[in-house]
Amino acid sequence: MGVLASGRGSNLEALITRARGYRVVAAVSDRAGAYALTRAANHGLTAVHIDPAAFSGRPAYETAAADVLDGCGVDLVCLAGYMRLVGETLLARFPNRVMNIHPALLPAFPGLHGQRQALEYGVRYAGCTVHFVDGGMDTGPVILQAVVPVLDDDTEDTLSSRILVEEHRIYPEAVALFARQRLLMEGRRVRIC
Repeated sequence: MGVLASGRGSNLEALITRARGYRVVAAVSDRAGAYALTRAANHGLTAVHIDPAAFSGRPAYETAAADVLDGCGVDLVCLAGYMRLVGETLLARFPNRVMNIHPALLPAFPGLHGQRQALEYGVRYAGCTVHFVDGGMDTGPVILQAVVPVLDDDTEDTLSSRILVEEHRIYPEAVALFARQRLLMEGRRVRIC
């Protein structure tokens, strides 16, 4: 498995240490200072920064990223705090083999700051979603979700911390299901068989 990350890489760490049936072999980041690259290097993995500004556009950038992942023998791509929309170039190279984790119960609160959106909306429950990536912003078919109650005294930070615990639990679980070929896509629905 290869991981695309833009930040600190806590979900990358969870995938490295908890994924069953797959192992992470490479991390690619669009940010030179992303701590995810340090985490990957500390585990002896290929850790590569690819600067999007060095390319003529998203297709060229995604071709370079896909070439790195292919060169490492990657079969599954997981986004872990990757702050870019994935386009057709990468999706065509890894059809139905790109997953993402999002800190909200999709389809509610896509995009940035899902936890803040949940608090501002006043929901009683928040959570996280693992989904296949389809090129939209957090619009792909849902694989797994975990629910977290919203407490009266929650802040964005406290809610985010509790959701992150669930992210670290269900993301490796979704990868294990994929590895055991237990995910069957039927249109927008992902059936666990």
